[in-house]
Amino acid sequence: MATKIPTALIQMSVAACKETNLRNARDLICKAAAKIKASALGQEKTPLIVLPECFNSPYGTQYFEEYAEEIPGKTTEMLSSVAKDEGVYLIGGSMPEKRSEKLYNTATAYNPRGEMIMKYSKIHLFDIDIPGKIRFKESEVLTAGDELGMFEMSNGVKIGMGICYDMRFPELSILLAKASCDFLVFPGAFNMTTGPLHWELLQKGRAIDNQLYVAACSPARDETATYIAWGHSSVVDPWGEVIAKAAAAEEIIYAEIDLEKKQAVRQQIPVQTQKRDDVYKVTGA
Repeated sequence: MATKIPTALIQMSVAACKETNLRNARDLICKAAAKIKASALGQEKTPLIVLPECFNSPYGTQYFEEYAEEIPGKTTEMLSSVAKDEGVYLIGGSMPEKRSEKLYNTATAYNPRGEMIMKYSKIHLFDIDIPGKIRFKESEVLTAGDELGMFEMSNGVKIGMGICYDMRFPELSILLAKASCDFLVFPGAFNMTTGPLHWELLQKGRAIDNQLYVAACSPARDETATYIAWGHSSVVDPWGEVIAKAAAAEEIIYAEIDLEKKQAVRQQIPVQTQKRDDVYKVTGA
């Protein structure tokens, strides 16, 4: 198994025009791939590139029906094409998907041949109501998924998927870790209320809980949008350290996912083998 995976998170600006978003995403993927391949590690390893949640659409329940597509469709055809052209693994953030007259928030992933190797629909819908600050109800228009998302790279590295609000539920990350995932990826769009307090803290929590790398990729912040994303895409290592972090504007950040470090942390603090599943049971009312 390869021990180091060159990874790029694309914190892109999302416009009102889908065609603009698709062109911008493709250009940024090509830019990220070129930079990684120009590095010594990139010449030896196949990169993994990640887009943010709802990269082809403004984020908001009022937009999902208009921007939704079936899969395959225009957006996924672009993702497949650029993954093949650049010879990279690509996680296409997420997009509004139309399926059987329902709408889903769906992420797809592609191998360097452009083949779709994963489709994952957000399991936990973002329904919150913080008086005086933010109310958002994805369930008003979206349907929740009910299957885990993961895929394996040709070098044996296994990637586990969640989307945004999924990161708040440790049970999901635990299941992905138990399924032998090496790296958890969360395209997400936290807002200006929850982002400053919880975005980085949740990533660190999931990384430390499971002794894995965790990446969260946000859209860039747009102060004129109806929903303002916090930004600050980042990568956290199994020790809980932030090893790459964006600011708020459009930016590409890069990190090496070092699986030897994951193993070292698990040997030093062996909580994965010390768990007491025999007593982790809730009984009574």
